[in-house]
Amino acid sequence: MQVREAILQRRTIRWFLPDPVPEEILREILAEALWAPSWGNTQPFEIVVATGAPLERFKEENERALREARASEPDVPMPEHWPELHQTRYRDVGRCVLQALEIPRGDSQARLDYYGRMFALFGAPALVVMTLSREIALEYAMLDVGLFLQTFCLAAEDRGLGTAILAASVRYPEIVRRHFSIPEDRRIIMGVAVGRPDLDAPVNRFPRTRAPLEQMVRWVGNPP
Repeated sequence: MQVREAILQRRTIRWFLPDPVPEEILREILAEALWAPSWGNTQPFEIVVATGAPLERFKEENERALREARASEPDVPMPEHWPELHQTRYRDVGRCVLQALEIPRGDSQARLDYYGRMFALFGAPALVVMTLSREIALEYAMLDVGLFLQTFCLAAEDRGLGTAILAASVRYPEIVRRHFSIPEDRRIIMGVAVGRPDLDAPVNRFPRTRAPLEQMVRWVGNPP
């Protein structure tokens, strides 16, 4: 697969097949993603890969915490307010997901069940968790984490795997720490679910959109 193909085909997978991802494939993808750029080649992150029984136990407790409406305090605060344009884009993708799942707007139980599936990682057989030392300033290190995650997702796409970068996987950091033996001196930044995508699931097939170039880019001088 060409890089351009991977960029344009990659999407957030919201339902996975249960097939395990072979360890050697995960190792290859991780090794390739480590070639992502980072500030001064510091590569400040530590990566935890969870599969099998520990991951299944995590999924169960993570979903249960959501359904019990436990208060969450993620190590990196979730955004609470977006400018209206960005909020509109956020609502639009949410509407597409609910329509694909045929969940009526007012069906709160069906919505909760969907969010429960999200906190159970949409059935993914593997989770990659990105962590940072608490001694590191977040600003540049967060950029480095993002660069790694994008590279990881493209490398997975190249092998026919799907990914979902999920804030839901790190909303309850105490659960993540307990199940994956992550010490308190590391911030839990983000998780990405990995597995074979269920290509028959409508939630993995609805049309995606992006803002037009003209809306996102301002040229200074004459465009090339």
